[in-house]
Amino acid sequence: MIVDSHVHVGTAGVPLGPADPETSFAVWRSRAAAVGISRAVLMAAPVGSYAAANRAVARLAQREPSNWLWYVFVNAVADRGHVGAVVAAAHTHGACGIKVHWSDGMATDEVALAASRFGMPVLFDPRGDVQVVARLAARHPGVPWIVPHLSSFADDWRAQQRLIDVLVREPNVFADTSGVRYYDLLEEAIARAGARKVLYGSDGPYLHPAPELAKILALGLAPEDRDLVLAGNVLRLTGPARKAGRHVTPSISRRNTAWV
Repeated sequence: MIVDSHVHVGTAGVPLGPADPETSFAVWRSRAAAVGISRAVLMAAPVGSYAAANRAVARLAQREPSNWLWYVFVNAVADRGHVGAVVAAAHTHGACGIKVHWSDGMATDEVALAASRFGMPVLFDPRGDVQVVARLAARHPGVPWIVPHLSSFADDWRAQQRLIDVLVREPNVFADTSGVRYYDLLEEAIARAGARKVLYGSDGPYLHPAPELAKILALGLAPEDRDLVLAGNVLRLTGPARKAGRHVTPSISRRNTAWV
C-alpha cells in the first residue's frame, strides 16, 4: 500500500497545470494511478485565504473516505486568535492534520496547541528555517511536526542537512521526501534518523508522483522500512485524529460555511 502524504488540490495560480481544484486533482489522480497509488493526504494549495479551499478539499475527501485523508490549511498570521476554532470545525468534517506554509507566516504556538488538542500532526514548510522547527518541536513535544522537502523546496542542501540533525535529535520531528533533489540526503536521513522518521510525498500536482516514488524505491530499503516510508508513518501519525473524528463527520454542503 502507498499513501502519498502530500497532495495539493488546486495550484494557487502557479502556471503549472490546471488551477481548478477538481481538474488538478484529476490530473494528479491519473498520474498516481499509473504507478499504483490510490490513497493520499489532500490539502489546499497555498492561497493565503483558506475557507473556500478547505471546503473544496473536504468535499473531495468525503467522496471516498477510505482513500483520501485531508489536512486543514491555516494561515497562522491571518487566522491568529481563531486557529483553534478553524481546526476544531475542520476536525468535525474529517480533517486529521494541519498544513502551514511559510508564505503565510511561520507556524506558531497557537497552531501547536490546536494540533495537540486533536492529536494532529502539523505539516509545516519553513522555507529552510530549521531553527523555528526545532524550537516548536521542543516547546510542544506531543505534536508531530512533518517538514516537507527536508525543509527546503529550493534545494538549500545546508538547511536540509540541518533538518536531518533535528530529525535525529527530536523524536517528534519528521520529514517528507517531496522535491528533494539531492538523493544522498534522502539516504542520510534514513540512515541516521531511521525509516520511521521519513514519509513519501509527491507535492502533487506540482510534481509528478512517479519520479518521487522512484526515489524511494531506489533506496533499496528492507520491506518493513519501505512500508513505513510509503504508508505506515503517515497512517500512524494521523491515527489519533482519525480515530477521534470517526463519529463526528457530517456531510459538507455549500451552505455549511461557518466552520472555516
